[in-house]
Amino acid sequence: MPPPLRLGMITPSSNTVLEPMTAALLAGTPHVSSHSARIRVTSISMAGGSTAQFDTAPMREAASLLADAKVGAICWNGTSAGWLGPDRDRAILAEVTAETGIPATSAVLDTLAALRLLEAPGFGLVTPYVADVQDRVRANFEDEGFACVADRRLDITDNFAFAEVPEATVERMIREVAEDGADAIVVLCTNLRGARLAERLEAELGITLLDSVSVALWGAIRAAGGDPSAIRGWGRLFELA
Repeated sequence: MPPPLRLGMITPSSNTVLEPMTAALLAGTPHVSSHSARIRVTSISMAGGSTAQFDTAPMREAASLLADAKVGAICWNGTSAGWLGPDRDRAILAEVTAETGIPATSAVLDTLAALRLLEAPGFGLVTPYVADVQDRVRANFEDEGFACVADRRLDITDNFAFAEVPEATVERMIREVAEDGADAIVVLCTNLRGARLAERLEAELGITLLDSVSVALWGAIRAAGGDPSAIRGWGRLFELA
């Protein structure tokens, strides 16, 4: 068996999908383990109180606790940089690595990396968010070189409620975006149930599905020097070199 690979995940406090879904993703790779530290996140909007949840201080504190577990990489397993801008994650993660000496990544930065590897000219977007948050996500991804060609949203602000959205609803949204012409589809939220849909819908619809929980794990493994292709049965993402 390969040597143990421990991954540190900074997790939104009200998230109940991320950890069990990550455990399911790792069921076939017992040498890889995921370890969480939480920061308080309860609502998603463009209001000042919501955006302040993602300040540097709680991220650094969570990262320092994960460092005690001697993890090989630290991942901000949330998607706030989607609407606050990828440079926000780049700055925070640079501080995390400077303080801990551990490589750091995030769900949003890894989504951008996956889109680059796919050489995707555009993408489809599925989220639980409200309109102004969605608009910022579209604009920020376009600034990074990826135009949103189709999107769907659920207009929810309560982070805990995202996990209560049925998987069938997520599947319907993905199908609608695919029908609108998107080949690469991003399910942007680590508290939404999209990961289990990848293998089946990719085969049926001819798409590549980038679910945030899967993408964060893929990116964390890469950052830690591991091989994501050991994860099988969860879609094309894990085949991207």
